[in-house]
Amino acid sequence: MLEFLPKEVREGLEAARKRDRKRKSRLRVQLGDAVFPVLRLWDEGFALDAARTPRLRGLVDVYDGARHICQCLIVASNVENGELICDFKRSTLVRDVAPLDFWKDENAPVGYLSKN
Repeated sequence: MLEFLPKEVREGLEAARKRDRKRKSRLRVQLGDAVFPVLRLWDEGFALDAARTPRLRGLVDVYDGARHICQCLIVASNVENGELICDFKRSTLVRDVAPLDFWKDENAPVGYLSKN
């Protein structure tokens, strides 16, 4: 349906959509000191603005505002429709507590009573 509109109008609509997506998204990718806003995020990757972002490879951190969400290992990135599509090999969620190095029994007592 958009193909019937003049080229300038289509470009203006696309620019408005990009600007709106940037404003709504709190997600961002941090690589060293550089910070890039995330337009979309899905299970196997995310999309960034191709005009503002260089091609990325390697380990990056993903934040939601100030909260660190995950670390992603980017293995491929390509440009499609003005977006830099980054596919990652793995995504590791950041946890607030350290992982346990032992098995915790679900039926274990919560505490022990003293003899006194």
